Amino acid sequence: MVFRSPFPDVVVPDVSLHELLFADLGDRADRVALVDGTSGASLTYRQLAGAVDRLAAALAERGIGKGDVVGILSPNTPYYAVVFHGILRAGATATTINALYTADEVAHQLADAGAKMLFTVSVLLPNAAPGAEKAGVTDVVVLDQAEGYPSLAELLASTGPVPEVSVDPEDLAVLPYSSGTTGKAKGVMLTHRNLVANIVQCGPLLEVGAETRILAVLPFFHIYGMQVLMNNGLYVGATVVTMPKFDLAEFLRVIQDHRTNRVYIAPPVAVALAKHPLVDQYDLSAIDTIFSGAAPLDVDLAAAVSKRLGCRVSQGYGMTEMSPVSHAIPDGRDDIPVGTVGVIAPNMECRFVDPATGEDVGVGERGELWCRGPNVMKGYLNNPDATAATLDDEGWLHTGDVAVIDENGLVSIVDRVKELIKYKGYQVPPAELEALLLTHEEIADAAVVGVRDDEGEEVPKAFVVLQPGASLDGAGVMEFVAAQVAPHKKVRVVEFIEAIPKSASGKILRKDLRAREVG
Repeated sequence: MVFRSPFPDVVVPDVSLHELLFADLGDRADRVALVDGTSGASLTYRQLAGAVDRLAAALAERGIGKGDVVGILSPNTPYYAVVFHGILRAGATATTINALYTADEVAHQLADAGAKMLFTVSVLLPNAAPGAEKAGVTDVVVLDQAEGYPSLAELLASTGPVPEVSVDPEDLAVLPYSSGTTGKAKGVMLTHRNLVANIVQCGPLLEVGAETRILAVLPFFHIYGMQVLMNNGLYVGATVVTMPKFDLAEFLRVIQDHRTNRVYIAPPVAVALAKHPLVDQYDLSAIDTIFSGAAPLDVDLAAAVSKRLGCRVSQGYGMTEMSPVSHAIPDGRDDIPVGTVGVIAPNMECRFVDPATGEDVGVGERGELWCRGPNVMKGYLNNPDATAATLDDEGWLHTGDVAVIDENGLVSIVDRVKELIKYKGYQVPPAELEALLLTHEEIADAAVVGVRDDEGEEVPKAFVVLQPGASLDGAGVMEFVAAQVAPHKKVRVVEFIEAIPKSASGKILRKDLRAREVG
């Protein structure tokens, strides 16, 4: 049974992302597009478009054009948007890299994506430089200043012509990396059409426009920050106020001083907004809507935030592989319970499929959520097996999430088929941590599952079998992993056991390990 959006389909323009956002600035030209929440420095839409053109010219001079991939490793700043859109304006593809990645993780993504160039910031050079070197990327540019590296300002001073590039909407625009439903991070091939489609699909769902002031603390390297905050904000002529990282006091100050009325968060921020005494020291009256995504938002937590701040709290659902939004509670629909992820986005179809039988289920029955629409990725880069496991021949994306749709068309995410751990909205693939643990000479076997901590956050827990005579303790296990992965992938709980439960085929029986937590 196929379910569709309550909204009529929207027209998806047959243009590149650059054309959608910058072809006609109209009355946006002299309005502020982006503000650095920390310093107050800003760019108007005219300045942004001009800088994008200058960077595209500089990239063309450096030999970057269609078919090339350029990496971005940076926290949020207004100039992230310049770099991102300059790359696309030159006809190239941007691969956005997690700013918390280690040198090895940076190297893996650059090499896997086939990147020719990297943009970063001076504070991230300790990981960016060796990562680029290991991946064979010799052209590294810093957005600020660092001795021995060309700066973004130098590139923006280019007087060369803006390249005349013919971008087909089916050309690759971005290569964010996602673990998908399982395994190591993979390059998600998103086209200009995918991104353009999802921006216009969000139109009926999100009441944002020229008067909207968006707080952008969620990272632009993540599809949520990239599309819902940055690109959608620019499309509607909003002002996007950037923050380089989350710090509660600074977060609250920026909301107060910049009067941001739309705040996008992940659930861990909601905990602070509901409970932390610091919140009462700031004027947050400008907030109209807090929108949560990246992981499920607890109903009671949402209610506590709404009551404390006197604002609307909403949530949506999506995946990197869907550019990302597939469901959301529409603005203005206060009758929809926050425990749901709202309705199906326009132009999308959904099915709910019994994982055991492969048969469709109906209203009120649990099934794996399958989605199809113009925002669904082309596939995973250089990984046909992973693509085939996630995207079938009819274009249905198998999300790995178990969901239910009610008689009113409201969807609730209730479980996961996939084994991926979501820590504070970031994806943590258990298999990656297991492989790393097994490299320790004192560890005989290991398995990793997600468990809930005292605050209800899902965290990685390692079950470890030690070699005979080993003296390794739990702290040692955590330190070993922490030294080699980004902070969100750290193992945060360790339990030593005699043997890892496995099936006859050798597959780890994670359900048995999770049962130990309950039992």
